[in-house]
Amino acid sequence: MPNDRKINSTAACISFMLEGCEMKKVRSNSRMYSRFFVLDPDMRFLRWEPSKKDSEKAKIEIKSVKEVRVGKKTPVLRSNGLSDQFPDECAFSILYGDNYESLDLVATSADVVNAWVMGLRYLVSYGKHTLEAPEAGHPSLRTSWISSVFDLADLEKAGRIPVSRAVQLIKALNPGMKASTIELKFKELQKASERPGGEVACDLFVEAYCELCTRPEIFFLMVQFSSNKEYLGLKDLMIFLEVEQGMEGVTEEMCLEIIGKYEPSKEGREKGYMAIDGFTRYLLSSDCSIFDPQHRKVCQDMAQPLSHYYISSAHSACLLEDNFWGSSDISGYVSALRTGCRSLELVVWDGPDGEPVVYAGRSTTSRVPFRTVVGVIDQYAFEASDYPLILCLAVRCSPPQQRLMAQYMKKSLGAKLYLDPPDPEEAYLPSPERLKNKILIKGKKLPPNCHDSEGDVTDEDESLELSRRLGEDDKEQPEGGGLRRLRLSRELSELVSLCQSVTFRDFEASRRGQCYWEVCSFSEVEAGRFANECPEELVGYNKRFLSRIYPSAIRIDASNMNPQDFWKCGCQMVAMNYQTPGLMMDLNAAWFRQNGGCGYVLRPSIMREEVSYFSANAKDSLPGVPAQLLHLKIISGQNLPKPKGSGAKGEVVEPYVCAEIHGIPADCAEHRTKTALQSGDNPVFDESLEFQINLPELAVLRFVVLDDDYIGDEFIAQYTIPFECLQTGYRHVPLQALTGEPLPNATLFVHVAITDRRGGGRGHKRGLSVRKGRRVREYTSTKATGIKAIDEVFRTATQPLREATDLRENVQMIQTSRTLIESADAVYSKLIQAQQAGMDFHKELHRLEAKEGLKGRKLQKALESFAWNITVLKGQADLLKQAKAEALDNLWQIHNAGQSCGIGRNGSASPEPSRVRTPLEPIPETEGGSDVASC
Repeated sequence: MPNDRKINSTAACISFMLEGCEMKKVRSNSRMYSRFFVLDPDMRFLRWEPSKKDSEKAKIEIKSVKEVRVGKKTPVLRSNGLSDQFPDECAFSILYGDNYESLDLVATSADVVNAWVMGLRYLVSYGKHTLEAPEAGHPSLRTSWISSVFDLADLEKAGRIPVSRAVQLIKALNPGMKASTIELKFKELQKASERPGGEVACDLFVEAYCELCTRPEIFFLMVQFSSNKEYLGLKDLMIFLEVEQGMEGVTEEMCLEIIGKYEPSKEGREKGYMAIDGFTRYLLSSDCSIFDPQHRKVCQDMAQPLSHYYISSAHSACLLEDNFWGSSDISGYVSALRTGCRSLELVVWDGPDGEPVVYAGRSTTSRVPFRTVVGVIDQYAFEASDYPLILCLAVRCSPPQQRLMAQYMKKSLGAKLYLDPPDPEEAYLPSPERLKNKILIKGKKLPPNCHDSEGDVTDEDESLELSRRLGEDDKEQPEGGGLRRLRLSRELSELVSLCQSVTFRDFEASRRGQCYWEVCSFSEVEAGRFANECPEELVGYNKRFLSRIYPSAIRIDASNMNPQDFWKCGCQMVAMNYQTPGLMMDLNAAWFRQNGGCGYVLRPSIMREEVSYFSANAKDSLPGVPAQLLHLKIISGQNLPKPKGSGAKGEVVEPYVCAEIHGIPADCAEHRTKTALQSGDNPVFDESLEFQINLPELAVLRFVVLDDDYIGDEFIAQYTIPFECLQTGYRHVPLQALTGEPLPNATLFVHVAITDRRGGGRGHKRGLSVRKGRRVREYTSTKATGIKAIDEVFRTATQPLREATDLRENVQMIQTSRTLIESADAVYSKLIQAQQAGMDFHKELHRLEAKEGLKGRKLQKALESFAWNITVLKGQADLLKQAKAEALDNLWQIHNAGQSCGIGRNGSASPEPSRVRTPLEPIPETEGGSDVASC
C-alpha cells in the first residue's frame, strides 16, 4: 500500500479491495505462492490469479465466509516451517464454506491486512448495499459533526469560509498539525475539484478534515470492535476497555461518561456512540495514558524501615554546570526539591566575614551563603513530598563557622529537625511514615567519650575526594596516608541522630559491629567493585544499613553514573548530578515517578527479606520470581520534531524507535524498529518487539526515537517508564526532550501486552506463555550449606520441588489443570514446612557455623546457600499457588464458555466465584469444581 494512501472509511477499504493487490497464498504443505487478489466489481466474489485452477474455482463467494481471522490463527500458518518467515500482523485467514476451509494469506504490511479484514468483515456482516447509505442523503455521524463545525465558522452564512479560517479551524481541532500541511491539502483538493480561490465550501472542508485527521491505525482498530463499522456503541466500547485496555468492572455508565467527555458530536453523546474522532481523542487523553494512574499518588507501603527504600538523591545540586568551573546557584536546590529529591548534599566552606558558604565548583564568584541555602530548604523541603529529607553535610569549615551552621539550622528548620537519639533496642531505622515532615542531618558525630566543646573525628572519604578535585586538599594530611582528622564542634555534632557518617571497613566488620543508624558513603569506583566482586554481600549489607554512592572525582564534566548499577545491589542513595540531562537522569527521574513522585521507592521484596538470596549479576531467571514477557508493538509516531542541529537537512526526518530495557543484567536488552523512510512527521512503524523480564520490580523501559539520516544530532525524543507502571492495551507514549521537558503533541502509538496482566488483547490473565520457549524442563534445587543438620532438612524438599515444577509445567489441557488443582495443596504444604523448618535454624546459624569450623569464604558460601534455599522454597511455593489460581480461572472461563454454547453438563453447578479467589482451598469432588474440569 503506498505511504500516501489514506484509508479513513469502510468504503475506502472496499475501494482498495476492488483495485486488488498481490499477496502470498499459503498452502497446507507450507509453501507460499504469490497471487493477485481482487474483489469482483459486483462485490460477490473474492478472486485470485494466476492459478492452475479453473478461474471459476479460484474464488470464494463472500456470503460463504464464516470468519476472518487476523494473525497466525490457523494450523497452516502456525506450522514450524512458516512461523518465523513473516510477522504475525502480516497474516490473516478467511474461513469459508460449511466445512470451514481456510484461505491463508500473507500481505506486505499490516495496513494491507487491515484493509482486507475490515472490508471483508463489513461485506460479510452488512452486504454491499449498505455502502451506498452515506451518499444517499444519510450523512454519517462524523460528517454531520464536521459540517456543524463548518457552519459555526461560517459567520456570514455564505456557505464558504476563507482558507485561512479553515486552516486555523482544523489546526485547533488537531493540535500539533502544521498549518503548511493543511494549506497544501486545501490546494490539492481545490485543484482536483477545479475550484481554486481564497475560500472553501463545506464539502471541501469535510473532505480535507477526513483526509488530514483520520489516523488509519485508529480507524482500523475502531472497526475491529465496532458492530456497525462506523462508530463504537456502548457494548463495543465495553469490550474494548475490558479486552484491550485491561479495565475491570466496566459498566455502561462508565462508557457513557467516557463518550460524554470525548465524543465531539452532540448526536453521538446523546445516543451513546463514539465515532473515530472521539475514539482518537480518548486514546490520546490522560485517561488512556501508558503510565498507570495508580502510581501518580503514593501507592507503596511506607511503613517499612528507611533502609528498605530507594531514596532520590542529588549530588552538588547547587551547581548549574560542571563540577570544575560550574557556578553555584540556589535555584539548583529549589529545582531538585520540587522534583521530589529527598537527599541533598551541602558542601560547606569557611566564607568571608565569618559566614559559612556553600559551593562545589572552583568558581569563587558564585558562592552561596549557608544561611540562604537553609532558608530555601525550609521553604521547599516538603512542597513535593511529606517524607523525610536527608541533608548530607560535607563540612570543610572551621569550628566557629560550624557553630553558626548549627544556629542557622536550628533557627530556620526548628521542629522539622529530627533530633531524637536512636533507640539501641531497635534493629532497623524508623519508617518514612514515622519520619514524615522531618529533616535528618547526615554527618560526623563526636565520640561518646568526648566532653569538650569540639573534638577530632575522621574525615569522610567523599570530603577528601572533593578537596582533591578542587585543589584545596588540607595540608594537614598525615604522612603515610592515614585517615585525615577533622575538627568538629559539639553544636553541629548534636544535630546528627539517625544518619551518623562512619568509614566503611569491610562487610564482616559491619555485620558484627555497625549500628543501624550509621551510614557509609562509597565512591562510584569502590561501590562498582563491590557490585562486581561480591554483589550478594552488598545486597545483604543494604538490608539493614543506608549507603550513599557518590560520583567519581574524575567526572569533572558532571556526567552521571548509571544508577541501575547500584540499585540492583540495594544501594539506597545514588547521588546524581541533576543539572546534567541524558540517559542516566532519564532513568533516575522515571524511577522515582512510580510512587507518586514522593522521592521514596520500596525495594523488591527479594532484596528486603532478612533471609533471601539475590545476586545482582544474575544472568537468568531468579528463584521464586516469575519471569514475564513484554510484548510491545510500535505502531506509529505523531508530530515528531526534527533533531536539534539538523537544520541543514530539510524538513523530512527518517525516524526509527529503539526500545530499551534497563534492569538486572539478565533483563538488559535493546530492540529497534525499521526506519520509516520519507514519512514526514507521522511515521508508521507497525513492528512487534518482545522482551523477557526476570525481575519486573527493577526493570525500566525506555523509548528512544532517533533519526537514521541525520546531520549533527540524531536524537529526536525519549520516554522512560518503570515496568511496574506500564498499562496494557493501546496507549500513546508522551515523548520528552533530552532535558526531560514534554514535547507538545509528540507521541508514539503502541500496544502493550504483559504476562499475568489483564488487557493487551485478552480479558483474563496471560498465563503460562512465558515458559513456552523452553525445550528442556529445568528443576530448581537446594544447595548444600556444609552444616549437616540444616542440609538434612532442606534435602526433604527435593521431591516436592520437582513435583511443584511438574505440576506447573504440565498445565496444557483440562485434565492436567485438574491434576494441578487437586495436588497443589499437598505439595505446597511440604514446601512451606521445609522452609519453616529451615528458618528455625536461622537464629542458631552463627553457633552452628562455629561448631562446624566454617570461616572466610566457606562461611560466606554457607550463608549464601542457606539464603538461596529459603528463597527457593518460598518462591516455588508462591509460584505453585499462583499456578493453581490461574488454572481455576481458566476452568471458570471454559465452564462459562461451555454454558454459553450449551455444551456444559446438564444440571452441573457453576463454580462459585469465591473458589477462584482462594487459590489453595481444596476442591471436593462433590462440588461444581469436578464438573468444571470435564466441561
